Amino acid sequence: MGNSLIAYLAAAVVAASHAAAPPHGATAALAARPLHGGVVLRARPDGPRLVRVGPRGPLGGPLVFGVVGVRGRWLEVTAEALPNGHHGWVEFGRDVSVQPVAWTLRASLSRRQLDVVRDGRVVRTIPVGIGAPGSPTPTGRFAVAEKVSGPFGPAYGCCILALTARQPHLPPGWNTRITYYVAIHAGSGQGAAVSAGCLHATEAEVRYLMRTVPLGTPVEISS
Repeated sequence: MGNSLIAYLAAAVVAASHAAAPPHGATAALAARPLHGGVVLRARPDGPRLVRVGPRGPLGGPLVFGVVGVRGRWLEVTAEALPNGHHGWVEFGRDVSVQPVAWTLRASLSRRQLDVVRDGRVVRTIPVGIGAPGSPTPTGRFAVAEKVSGPFGPAYGCCILALTARQPHLPPGWNTRITYYVAIHAGSGQGAAVSAGCLHATEAEVRYLMRTVPLGTPVEISS
């Protein structure tokens, strides 16, 4: 993954932009934003095209990628446009700009909790509802892709943090021709396996996440 390279590139970006360095010089990750109206995600650095995306995400928010790897000027990113476990490559300075992200979200399905981490330190632990057995929450490395405010009714509450994760195991009766994205949103069932794959938190906790974690924040979901 090249965490040291990610931290090095993030520090270089901060220095170049004359921004203040994160506390203790710690940087958890990078968020990448297209420099133009859209961007091509490639299968490998300077490799064949996978898909062209942008300038906005499926829910209408600005297009943002989470960076999971660095190879020279090329960034490996997680994006809503790609299936779970698949990443694309974009070039720093030509395709995207980057900014450091000090936050990480770590969800444990077995503990049914979401840890909010800043600069390597857990600052908040949030009980969550997780996917039911027939529609489990997918595990892996994702990112916060979009943040959308409602209201959206009792099923979703005030707001939605959409992730770069998809739900491949739909509940019975759902339209299989539609791509459903996993999100963090308000809803019932904290501490239980009740959802269609999303992480349910209280509305107060979701509002906290909306105002605290930026787009591109890494999201690590483990079993």
